[in-house]
Amino acid sequence: MKENKYLPLTETVYYVLLSLLRPAHGYIIMKSIEKLSGGKVKMAPGTLYGAIENLLKHQLIEPYPSEDRRRKTYIITELGRNVLWKDMERIEQLVDITRQELNKKGETI
Repeated sequence: MKENKYLPLTETVYYVLLSLLRPAHGYIIMKSIEKLSGGKVKMAPGTLYGAIENLLKHQLIEPYPSEDRRRKTYIITELGRNVLWKDMERIEQLVDITRQELNKKGETI
């Protein structure tokens, strides 16, 4: 599948895609990432804009029409949504396998 060539996503890219399920510009994306991560991830503007350029290049996000000409707004594409979904499934599988293996060894979670 085409989506698999983008996997695994980095934590940064995962959060950017997740933040762009709704149209947003850079500042809103940074605040969304901070909120989604419970304050654990704070993205610098340079990191964010590098990720945005890469995601645009790979067509995982696209520009979104906005009346605010001072800010560029973006949204996730269908391909980006599929990639995000596949990575979520990959992470869920890792968690399930880890839980099973730890439980076999008598560990508690």
